[in-house]
Amino acid sequence: MTNTVLATLAPITSNSLLRQGALALFGSWMLAALSQVELAGLVPMTLQTFGVLLIGLTFGGRLAFASLAAYLVQGLIGFPVFAGGGAGIAKLVGPTGGYLVGFLFAATLIGVLADRGVTRSWVGTIIALITGTAVIYAFGLPWLGHLFGYDKMLEFGFTPFVLGDAIKLVLAALIGKGVLKGASTFAKL
Repeated sequence: MTNTVLATLAPITSNSLLRQGALALFGSWMLAALSQVELAGLVPMTLQTFGVLLIGLTFGGRLAFASLAAYLVQGLIGFPVFAGGGAGIAKLVGPTGGYLVGFLFAATLIGVLADRGVTRSWVGTIIALITGTAVIYAFGLPWLGHLFGYDKMLEFGFTPFVLGDAIKLVLAALIGKGVLKGASTFAKL
């Protein structure tokens, strides 16, 4: 069994550049759609991080990178792809900027781990997703601290989100593993 959904259904070695570009755009648009889904709670929360984790887990390193790069470029040039329909340079230099940049590195790292077979087991999958989530925080929290004070970064950028991110991580693992199993079954038909 291969390690990512896309490798299972269409190995990268046999895909054209056009197909890879289309898949990367699909990933970026999926993330844009998930970024608009707001979850009720004490603080505004979206399914962005869920999308980042799922893309990394299912797309592999190269396509995860391409999808997240496309997502960031689309937002930077003005398409309303970020949470709440946000776009533009202000989002990348504002409070969420560190998290947005962290998304690129997190999805890529999770994808590389999936490409290398780390996510074949449930334990490996959870470790990869925890690592990816830590990368998001590693970029987001210092940037938030830079803007609002390092004494406030955990209060504003971690504590309100950690439980929701843990739930999204578990859902990404369940859905990602299920999609991989389904893709494997489909490929055998």
